[in-house]
Amino acid sequence: MSLPRVRVVAAEIERDGAFLITQRRAEAALPNLWEFPGGRVRVGESDAEALKRTLRDRLGTDVQIGHKLLAISHDYDGYSVDFVVYRCAVAGEPKSARVQEVRWVAAEDLDDYDFPSADQASVDQLLGERTDPGG
Repeated sequence: MSLPRVRVVAAEIERDGAFLITQRRAEAALPNLWEFPGGRVRVGESDAEALKRTLRDRLGTDVQIGHKLLAISHDYDGYSVDFVVYRCAVAGEPKSARVQEVRWVAAEDLDDYDFPSADQASVDQLLGERTDPGG
C-alpha cells in the first residue's frame, strides 16, 4: 500500500549573506523545527501560486520566484512528501504572521538549527555548494 503524497514547496531566500528560515508553530506537524518558508501545494495550484500564497499568509510578504534548486521525495510516518525548493527573493521585511519565529541565519550557522528530514536535504545541498572549492 502506497503512502498518501503531499507536494510541498519552499523558498530559499538569501539577503546579505544570510538565509531566511522560519520556525514551525508548536501545534503544527513536526513542531518547533526550522525550515525554509513555504507550504503545501493545493489541488489545482502551481508551485509558484503555492509559494506566493504561503509566504503572504505566513510572512506577510510577496515573493519573486526564481529557478528550481532541488526536488526530492521523503517518507514520513503515514505520508510521503514531494519537496521542491526554489530560489526566491522577498519584497519587504518578513514577519511571523503564521509561524513561531523568523530569522536570518548565515549559511555556516544553519547546522545549529533542527530541520525536518526533507528540509535538511536542501540545507545540506546549500552548505555543500558553499564549501565546495570547485563550485
